[in-house]
Amino acid sequence: MPPVTERIRTESDFAGFGLTGAPGTDAFWAAARTPASVPAGDGGWVSLFLWRGSPATVDFESWSGPVPLRRWRDTDCWYAEVPMPERLRVTYRFLVGETPHADPFNPAGAGMDRSVAATPDAPAQPHWPVVGADDVLPVPRTRLRWNSARLGGRRTVRVHPAGGGGPVVLLLDGDDWLYLHPAMAAFDSAVAEGGMPPVTLVFLPAKDRAAEFAEGSGLWEAVRDELLPLVAESGVTADLDRLVVAGQSLGGLSAVNAALDFPELVSRVACQSGSFWWAPGAPDQADPLGGPAGGSVAARLRERPDLTGLRIAFDVGEHETRMLPHCRPVETLAEEAGAMVRVSRSPSGHDRAGWRHALLRDVAWALGGRLHAPRSTQAGASAASRSSGHDS
Repeated sequence: MPPVTERIRTESDFAGFGLTGAPGTDAFWAAARTPASVPAGDGGWVSLFLWRGSPATVDFESWSGPVPLRRWRDTDCWYAEVPMPERLRVTYRFLVGETPHADPFNPAGAGMDRSVAATPDAPAQPHWPVVGADDVLPVPRTRLRWNSARLGGRRTVRVHPAGGGGPVVLLLDGDDWLYLHPAMAAFDSAVAEGGMPPVTLVFLPAKDRAAEFAEGSGLWEAVRDELLPLVAESGVTADLDRLVVAGQSLGGLSAVNAALDFPELVSRVACQSGSFWWAPGAPDQADPLGGPAGGSVAARLRERPDLTGLRIAFDVGEHETRMLPHCRPVETLAEEAGAMVRVSRSPSGHDRAGWRHALLRDVAWALGGRLHAPRSTQAGASAASRSSGHDS
């Protein structure tokens, strides 16, 4: 957990974060918009979080441990000042007892009980609309009932033809991209701006991530033999010859293994924060990330398979200090094996809020395109990209 600073000692100190009115008054709450950030002396930021009415803790998805809020005098104002590094986008929630809540003073939501915070220097995420915690995201009209003989069980797979449809983009952990982050709207915007060709999104939900994304699970035989034929018969335009697989964390690991095991099926991959620490038995260890760098994927790549024809984009969060040593050797070895490789770092920890821009950008790159910002925001997005040097 980061150390918690104490800048607020008087009522006027709240004004330093852009807040007006006496803390705890109706006027104060009516104008409150948080998190609010001010520069810290070390080059990072101090961000103020607010909660009204009861003790609470701000709980971050991956970057930090939970931070308890303090009460301001005898008011209903609870607050925490949290030091944050430069360039960070993070998902968080408030915990009141065991009950999670989105931040009522932050318009950027990620599902009913989560919000998204970004430091002022975090690059923009063009094409991703701001959605509130109470907003219901639209879902694709095409729904496939997949009763998998290979995997067992039944699941619903949604299909969306962005721009009329084209190459299939298989989104692992598809329910997250349907119900927490508005991928359908983001891809529609990216296609409309011309930086990405029309694509057909296939939102594949996971029932048991640890089992399905592990080596030898049978997932990719099931995708090849069962799911993709259903997509082809759905009536939606779907170019299966230019399939892109996009996965994060264990999903990224699975996507790369699919490219190694089924090169005739998977030759384009967008991998964010792949779990390349994974090796047989590693999840059962006291420190799963404490094994050899790059895990089983790096070991396979050291055997120099011929990856000519594979386009693979790797992205990992700048603040994923324990993931980076596992990702670097996989990136290098894949390129040495002949793959066309793109490497980038996002301003985040191990967090889907930080993977959103990389998802669009890297899918576009895998298909030979280059993502453009929406015309209304191109000037600002270009400036942010030039200043970051990492996330373009």
